[in-house]
Parts: sequence; structure tokens; C-alpha cells
Amino acid sequence: MRIGMIGLGKMGANMTERLIAGGHEVVAFDLSADARKSAAEKGAEPAASLAELAAKLTSPRAAWVMVPAGEPTDSTITELARHFEAGDVIVDGGNSNYKEAAPTAERLAKSGIGFVDAGTSGGVWGLKEGYCLMVGGTKESVSVVEPAFLTLAPEGGYAHVGPVGAGHFVKMVHNGIEYGLMQAYAEGFEIMSAADEFSLDLHEIASIWRYGSVVRSWLLELLERAMRPGAGLEDISGVVVDSGEGRWTVEEAIDRAVPAPAISAALYARFASRDKDSLADKLLAAMRNQFGGHAVTLESGQAGMETLTPRGDDS
Repeated sequence: MRIGMIGLGKMGANMTERLIAGGHEVVAFDLSADARKSAAEKGAEPAASLAELAAKLTSPRAAWVMVPAGEPTDSTITELARHFEAGDVIVDGGNSNYKEAAPTAERLAKSGIGFVDAGTSGGVWGLKEGYCLMVGGTKESVSVVEPAFLTLAPEGGYAHVGPVGAGHFVKMVHNGIEYGLMQAYAEGFEIMSAADEFSLDLHEIASIWRYGSVVRSWLLELLERAMRPGAGLEDISGVVVDSGEGRWTVEEAIDRAVPAPAISAALYARFASRDKDSLADKLLAAMRNQFGGHAVTLESGQAGMETLTPRGDDS
């Protein structure tokens, strides 16, 4: 299919490349001319504006908005809708609050434009491994974009989970669970680091747990990478940012009277990380950096990106 990609950051650029590799035609737009040039070098057709992007698409037109949640996403969708017509579809693939999906869909529906909220997980590894896609919207709107969903996701990694809002709701809870899993790993390794009498090799333990252990997971693999000698773990501060979804998940648990002590505690631990510096918090920051390319704070106080990726085949 022919699809527009709006936002060519660490997620959008890789998604563009994966779509092209899968045989799709991508019209790419970003405010950065350098980002547009880079996408063009990978085979995308660049557009210098949203109006140009819309003009280069074919009916029914589909465009994927992959920009920061909140005002950037809202303003992008509003402007794009001015250039779309009935039957066209706009996809929001960012980490938007699910409560904003229905009002957006209702606003677009007045012009006959479809709206799909696509919870997207995979981070900076999605280009190679694929993206898990949790999609909300009407059957008609989803069907327009489904060829792209099937290409972006690995086999079995895509589902139309429900009506408008369901995609972002499921992704929100997904990220809340992520908070709890990461916190458990980090606390466990903090406990082992305090057992001085055993002189434990924590990297070795992380490594062997990846094979056969009941706690093996992709997050554990990323933790192991972060603990490799020379990966830079000792150079970062243990400040762990919460980016919204964990808070929203806890708020939903409260509103629905669902006990969620593990996720809630993990959120509060992130707040506490701003006032202390521990191995557990360093590992949490490292895991976020590994899967999402999220910035880490260095011990010097400066922000750093991708400082924990070892060089070589895994870089």
C-alpha cells in the first residue's frame, strides 16, 4: 500500500524503513529537513509539508502520525485533516492518552475521516524484530491500514483489540506492566549486589538467567546488555523518568477499584529515584535506554543517548 509517515524520529524512521522493506510505498514528512533526507535515502518519498504529503497519497489515503503525544499529535492531526477527505484514515501510533481517542475520532468523523489508535511497542529494536501492534478503531478504518500493520508486526504480533480508544488503553496497561517487571529485575539485582560475602558476578547471573529460567524475557536480555563490561552503566545516574503511561495505568486502577500494588509501587519508585542513586535505579534507566532509546542522565548531570550499547555486532 501507499502510506504517509509523519514523524521520523527513532520510531518513525525505523517504521518507514521496515514498511519499505516490506514492499510498501511511504511518503515521509518531518519538520527536520535532515530527517526527510535520511528517509529519502532509504527509499521513502519525502514531503516538505502535510499538504504535500496528502497530495502525494492515493485514495483511500492513510497517514501514520508518530510524533510526541499531546499537543504535537493533536495539532498534526488537525492540520492533516484539512487536507484529507471522506474515506481517508489517520493513525495515531504514539503514546497518547486513550481518553483522547474518542473525541478525536468524533471530530474527524464529521468530515468522514477515519481514525485508528495504534498502540505500538518495539522501541528502537522494531526495525529488525517488528512491532507489537494493539489497534483500536472501526473495522472499516482498520482494514484500510491493515496491510501496513501486518508488515510492521512480527507474525502473531498484531491484533485489532477493539473500538476507538482500545488500542491506546491496552498499550497504556502494557507500559504499566513494563514498569512492574523492570522494577522487580532492578530490585533483585540490588539485593544481590548487597550480598558482599558471595562476590557475585551480576552480569554472569543476568546472562545465565536468559536460558531456561522462568524469569527470562526480553527485558532481562536488555539488562544483561547494560551490565556488560564497558557498556557504560557506571557512568549514568539512577534518575528514572516516568513518561506518563505508568501514571495513567495507576489512575485507571484507582478509578476502577482494581488493586495494582506492584505497578503502583514501581511508579512511586521512579519518583523516589530523583532523590537517590542506586544500582536498581541505574538498571531501570539502562533498560529504558536499551529498549526505547530514552535519554539517560550521566553522573556529570548531562543527558546522554544510547551510551549503553556495546560496540560490535550488537551496536
